[in-house]
Amino acid sequence: MAFAALTEDSGYADKEPGAFRTITEVAESLDVPQHVLRFWETRFGQIRPVKRAGGRRYYRPGDVALVAGIRHLLHVQRYTIEGAQRVLKENGLRFVQAVGRGEAVAAAPAVQEASLATAPADADNIGRTLDGDTIDRDALAGALQELYACRDALAAFRAPPEA
Repeated sequence: MAFAALTEDSGYADKEPGAFRTITEVAESLDVPQHVLRFWETRFGQIRPVKRAGGRRYYRPGDVALVAGIRHLLHVQRYTIEGAQRVLKENGLRFVQAVGRGEAVAAAPAVQEASLATAPADADNIGRTLDGDTIDRDALAGALQELYACRDALAAFRAPPEA
């Protein structure tokens, strides 16, 4: 759900587009629990809602767009928090806000375990990872043998003692 949903179909259409939103309104419109929004504030220093008396949070339109962009990166594109922080640092606040408004698209997150994720099996990709590197099959076979040995050791450890 994008930032535009706050003003169109979220039940808060009676507010002006530039009006501040409460944490409840933002959480409901983006389908994110309030505690998650508070957590994101600790991880993304760029999210700075206005806090009034009693600690109530009010999100400006830019804050809402930023939160929507972070939500898109984390929940839709499956970035890690560190990856989303990197996108924010490398591309800037306005870019992530544009992602939240649906005006921009972030690149897909990098494959963390590229050496283990293989590309689709066709004749040109056999033995290659998604980033085009060659797989060291001997190293993988050795690692697999070590895993089997660990599994067998655990099974022996779990087995009841013989009487």
